[in-house]
Amino acid sequence: MAKFESLGDFWAGLAPHLIELRNRLTKALLAVLAGTVLGFWLVNSSWLLGDTIPNLLIQHFVPDTIKLQFIEPAEAFVSYMRVALVIGVAIAVPVIVYQLVAFFIPGLLPHEKRLLFTALPFVTELFAAGLAFGWFFTIPAALDFLFTFGTSARIEAQPTFESFIATIATLMLWNGLIFELPAVIYLLARLGVVNTASLGRTRRYAIVVIIIAAAIITPTGDPYNLLLLAVPMYLLYELGILLSRFVPKKPLEPSEETAQ
Repeated sequence: MAKFESLGDFWAGLAPHLIELRNRLTKALLAVLAGTVLGFWLVNSSWLLGDTIPNLLIQHFVPDTIKLQFIEPAEAFVSYMRVALVIGVAIAVPVIVYQLVAFFIPGLLPHEKRLLFTALPFVTELFAAGLAFGWFFTIPAALDFLFTFGTSARIEAQPTFESFIATIATLMLWNGLIFELPAVIYLLARLGVVNTASLGRTRRYAIVVIIIAAAIITPTGDPYNLLLLAVPMYLLYELGILLSRFVPKKPLEPSEETAQ
């Protein structure tokens, strides 16, 4: 541990790292901003996909028997911006991950640096896989339950446009982040932070954390939607444990070989 003779010395040593962290976060936010601007154009333009993204979302997720509505004057604009922000984050994921990795790079060994840069493309692919999983499985099942639960001859589902977009944006974003779990576990195992044995021993605690996280993420508190996120999260955790088994074992130090 470094020793400092005064608070000024401590701050002088810490300030450059804080400045670099600020610069890295600023670049990540600028990437999100640029992606959001592009996303806002995609949301309002039918040139690329043949229709605007909100209309495509409604066609894909909303049955013909249900009509959406918006009440507040700015509700439609805010909802469009929410979709644009999710698109912006998805586009900026490689830049965000790179900036975070670049901040920690100076404290890593050469083989650890190579490992992190090799893993960057897989991080992006896993995020895209999470978005696809949410699009085809999680969100349709969640909306089907929410649209039909409690309806009757005198109770008709007429969700607001804002709540519909908020539910989709939240689930899509969290699905993308959740699918990063195997990559994170594998990287931690390669860096020696965790191993297969420790991950197996903490499985019961991981289940509790996963359930709590799923309860916070889900738009409603019902068990059905909770399981839609909790089960994939647990399976991804198990996949991470499986991948950790393929981590090459570090060669023994000369002192350890002598002791054996």
